[in-house]
Formats: sequence, structure tokens, C-alpha cells
Amino acid sequence: MSSMTFAHHVAAATKASGGMPPPLEPPDLEFCFGERTFGPVEMRKRLPKQVFQSMVAAMEKGAAWDSSVADIVAQAMKEWALEHGATHFAHWFQPLTGATAAKHDSFLSPSIGGKIVTKLSGADLIQGEPDASSFPGGGLRATHEARGYTAWDPTSPAFLVKNRNGCYLAIPTAFVSWTGEALDHKTPLLRSIDTLDRQARRVLKLFGINVERVYSTVGTEQEYFLIDEEYFYRRPDLVNCGRTLIGAKPPKGQQLDDHYFGDIEERMMAFMLAAEKELYLLGIPAKTRHNEVAPGQYEIAPVFEDSNRATDHQHLIMRTLARAARQYGLVCLLHEKPFAGINGSGKHNNWSVSTDTGLNLLDPGPTPHSNPLFMFFCTAVIRSVFKHQDLLRISVASAANDHRLGANEAPPAIMSVFLGEQLSNIYEQLKDGPATSSMRGSKMFLGVTGLPTLPKHAGDRNRTSPFAFTGNKFEFRAVGSSQSVSFPNVVLNVAMAESLDVMGQALATALGDGDPADESVLSDAVTRVVREVMDEARPILFEGDNYDEAWHQEAERRGLLNLRTTVDALERMTDRKNIDIFEYYDVLSEREFLARQEVWLEQYEMNIDIEAETLDAIARTQVMPAAVAYLNALISASAGSGSHGIGIAKSEVASGIDDLQAGLAALSKAMAAHGGDTQANARHRCDHVVPAMGQVRAACDALERLVPAHLWPLPTYQDMLFVH
Repeated sequence: MSSMTFAHHVAAATKASGGMPPPLEPPDLEFCFGERTFGPVEMRKRLPKQVFQSMVAAMEKGAAWDSSVADIVAQAMKEWALEHGATHFAHWFQPLTGATAAKHDSFLSPSIGGKIVTKLSGADLIQGEPDASSFPGGGLRATHEARGYTAWDPTSPAFLVKNRNGCYLAIPTAFVSWTGEALDHKTPLLRSIDTLDRQARRVLKLFGINVERVYSTVGTEQEYFLIDEEYFYRRPDLVNCGRTLIGAKPPKGQQLDDHYFGDIEERMMAFMLAAEKELYLLGIPAKTRHNEVAPGQYEIAPVFEDSNRATDHQHLIMRTLARAARQYGLVCLLHEKPFAGINGSGKHNNWSVSTDTGLNLLDPGPTPHSNPLFMFFCTAVIRSVFKHQDLLRISVASAANDHRLGANEAPPAIMSVFLGEQLSNIYEQLKDGPATSSMRGSKMFLGVTGLPTLPKHAGDRNRTSPFAFTGNKFEFRAVGSSQSVSFPNVVLNVAMAESLDVMGQALATALGDGDPADESVLSDAVTRVVREVMDEARPILFEGDNYDEAWHQEAERRGLLNLRTTVDALERMTDRKNIDIFEYYDVLSEREFLARQEVWLEQYEMNIDIEAETLDAIARTQVMPAAVAYLNALISASAGSGSHGIGIAKSEVASGIDDLQAGLAALSKAMAAHGGDTQANARHRCDHVVPAMGQVRAACDALERLVPAHLWPLPTYQDMLFVH
């Protein structure tokens, strides 16, 4: 090992053993939770009763609120922020970059005599004006058409963003163009929630249930990697692309299954505790933490919230993980596949539908077969996935996620629904008539009297399924770790709204003049609708191993889609049925929807270009010189030596250099070609540039196994994954 490499290992180990920040005081969870949010607790203290009730109705019921109270809310919000040391406020929004954005304005306002006063007006709270043409718009805004608006979202609490030198007030907002078209992820999400609410309440009335609000709930499991920043900065591919573009597989990876749920290392635990404390202050209910399957991989998961706040909180979770990691000399990698050959990272989107009265419409109860409300809503979900497989695949499409789907515990690109034994059995019964029984869970005796007898579920889980029922919710496992969960939930909400609309009309017809209060009448009508829907949607159900190649062949026979790449998926956005569903339910106009196709194809193209140029530079300026230096050393060593081993090594290295040169030539040729419009360019990169990058990578990885460690210029997988 070279002295330079050894020094870097020592630096990483020093940080782990003593170079961390001072210990934090453990948080008082009940006292500190939400301390940095202007939520209901703080509102109750500071707002007049009527104004407070108006805000709560907006937050919890989706009710329209009186804009005349904006000045009162703004004044209270400003005073609260100033008390916490804030000097600025910012409209915080989610443009189509997939990240968040904000423009900071100070509270100060000039006064008479050269003095200043602090001010936040109702107008400033309600509306901001960022430059709309500087964010991705897919043609909705030209360069010279700059005006855009941010609009306060009162359903998601404002919060404080702090650092050691001060803080600012962040106000969650929607972002639209001057023409009112959505330029962000929040606007269509809010529209989709309203659409789902309308259709679900229509159906519930047929069941004799009246509620004020129905909304989707989401709990997202965030996977991520941590590596020492010492290694991060020595990897141009990680700095530029978030993933390693080359890297030979180490002798030890995840094959021993010893990292999953293992003991969390001291440094990593310190980081997690710091991140969680920050999340608690922001009112984010972080619940679970553990080591994930791959070495250096971890997971955090909050409890369920309504999908709008859950999406806002997901962005804050990603931001908090990244910021907290740096305090401990670490870098948090959120890319879907930072390291080849081991698990990638996802963001499992646990989705359900609930009412404002606390009723979870996807809770089966102990006997699902006799629960017509659950059977109706569960069937609507199944129909949604069957009818809109392509939209679900589109919602998780990215250049990064292409590396993950279908490998190492990520589901394949083929959408299917896993129900488990209990529900599968019920749907089998419904083929021939009404379902008459539900499989029951049992008790499990562990063979030791001193251990408790465990309740055993009526069905197992399936970790290979992209869309699995997990007790009282569905888990959409295909979402990528770096993605906003907004559009996947927009698709789920809209597809569910359409299914409820269609099935609700069918249920009304099936009920006819019958009295829905009569349980047998309602049950018979629901059974008829469910059976009719399942006659068509049944091919989407699959209980087996989604990784098995036999399933891919079976899925093709069933007529299911297999959109293997992002480009394959995004090309389906122009299908008329996909445009129509968003237009019909007033979530995205045709222009807004197709603008997203343009943006996402362009982002795919640019990401591949960045990766290709970075790989080309690494291969030419770091890998090739190291390989040539070793070859020259072998040539010198072989002069006058008859060693057969040196001759073999020299031949292997020379062959590896030839392979690398051939790969670089193929990559240069692929990068030089252009297809024309955005879609053609994206297709070219998918079909030609990505395979050429694979050729260069294979050559580099082969050389890494030959070139001595003291000459190899990059931290290896073994360094990054195991030296903490």
C-alpha cells in the first residue's frame, strides 16, 4: 500500500475515532417535535380563534381559506421567525429539476429617518415571483418569457432552516407560470389529491358513508449510502454523477448478509442521531433506522402522513441527511446505483387512502371477504395498476433508476401486483361466486416455553414485487432513492380516482333501486362489480419471484408491458389515454403533461452526457496513465530477465490497454453522433452511448485488477465501502 493511500485510510479512521463534532444533547421528543415549524401548535398560540380555525380547516380538510386573513397570519409567522433568529423568508418550491429551490428576501423594510422595520405582508406571504424561464419548463416558458409565480400552500407548515450563523423562514409554495401552468411537482400533486377526494367521497356515499375529506397517505422508506468524504473528493465520477462509473468488484461485498440489520458503527450512529434530531425539530416523524443489505448502505423511514406533507418532508429528509453527513466527515450518496454489483437504493412508497375521520380504506380487517368497502377499494387499486402500468413506470423513470430496476432487491420494470395468500384466495373464490371465507393467521410456537407464542400473518411478503399489498397499504417499491415522490403519487392518485369513478358508476348501476343500507344488497352489488373488473385486470396479479426470467416470459404472454429503459417509458407519454386521464381529471393539461416529457427526456440526455464525458476524462487522464506506467515498469523489469511470469503480466496489461483504447474510440464515436430532436437524442444515448460506456468500464475494471495498488489513482470499492 502506498504512503498516500495509507494516509487517506488513517485520515478516515481518525475521523471515526475522535474527529467527530461534540456530542449532542438527546432530544426531548415530546417537547422538541415540530419546534421549527409554524404548525397548529404555534398557530393556536398566536392567531385569533377564527383565523386559527380557518387555517386548520385548510390544512386538515382542504377547505378554501379567506385570503383577507393573510396579513394576520403573515404578522404572526414573522414574529415567530424573528424570535428564533430568522432574518429572511423564502418561498420554498419544487421545480422540475427534482430538487427544491428558494429565493431569500430579508424582513427589513425602509422606514422614515433612515431606520428600518421588519415586515412580512400578507401579499408577500401569498405570492412570490421567481424567474420561470430559468427552470425546466419543457416549452411552457421561452427564455424571454420570464415571469412566474410561487403561491403559498397553507396545507403544509412553514419551517425554519438553521445553520450556525442564523436561519431563514421557508414557506412551502406551488410554482406556476404567468399563464397559470404548473412548473413544479407540488401543483399537480395538490390537484390529484383533490381529484381523488371527489371520486372517493362519491363512492363512499354509495356505501352510506359521509365524510368531509379523503386523501392519500404516504410513508416512504429512504435508502442511502455513506462514504468518507476523503474518498468522495478523490472520485470525479462521484462528484459529478453521484455514482461510480468504474470500479472492480471487491472480494467481499454483501454475500455474507452480515450488514443488514447489523450493529450500526459509532460514527454512523452519531450522524443518524444528529440527522434525526434535526428532523424532529422540523416536525418530521422519523421512525425507523437500520443498516441496509449492502455494506455502507442504510435506511430511514418516517411514519405515515398525508401525501402532500410527506412529499415536502421527503425533500427535507434528503437535504438533512446530506447536511448532517458533512458534519461527520461523510458524504451521503442518494443515487440509485452508486456501486455496481451490490444493492442499489430505492425509496419505497407506502401508499394508502384515508378519510378525515381516521378510516383507512385499505385496511382489510380480520375477514376481508366480508368487508365490501375494502374489497371495492382494493380492487380499484388493482385496476389502476393494470390500466396504467405505463404511467407507473414513467413515474419512476430516470437514467439513475435504469441501473437499479430488476437487480439486487429492486423490482423489475414490469409492473405487477402482489396480494399475498389471504387476498389471492379471496379473489380466486370470486371467480365462481361470492367469497365465503378468509384465511386466518395462526399462532407460531417457537419450541421454547420461555419465548412468546407469535401471531402469524395469513400471508407472506414479496420483496421482489414492484407493487405489493403489505397489510393495510400498498408498497410501490420501484421509486428511486434520489427522486421526488411527488409524481409517483400523482399517478397513483389520478389512476385511483379514475378507477373509483368508473367502478362507482358501475356500483350505482348494480345497486339500482336496492337499498345500500341492506348489507346483502350492497355485498351482492360490490361482488358483481369486483368480479367484472377482475375478469379484465387479473393478469396484473403475480405472487412469485419477479426476478425469475420465466416471469418475464409469462408477463409477455399476459400482455403486460416491459419498458426496460427510461426512454422506452417516456416515449409512452404521448399515448392518448395518458394525456386524456390527466386532462379529464384536471391535474395536468396536455401542454403541461407533454412539457414534462420534454423535460425528462432532456434530463436523461444531459445526465448521460455528463457521465460519458466524466468517464472519458477518468479513463484518459487517470486509468490510462496508471496502466501505461505499470506496463513500462514491466517492460523495464523484463529487460534481461527470462521470467515467464513478467511476460504474461506484460501481455495482460498491454491487452487491457488495447481494450481501453478500443472502448474509448467507441465512446467518442457514440458521443459525436446526434439524433436530432430531444427524443431522438435520448434514444441515441440509450442505444449507443450507454453500451459504449459499458465497454469502457469493463476495460477499466479489468485493468484495476492488474495495476498495483500504489499506482491505481482512485479509491477502490473496498476503500469506500468498508473504511469508515
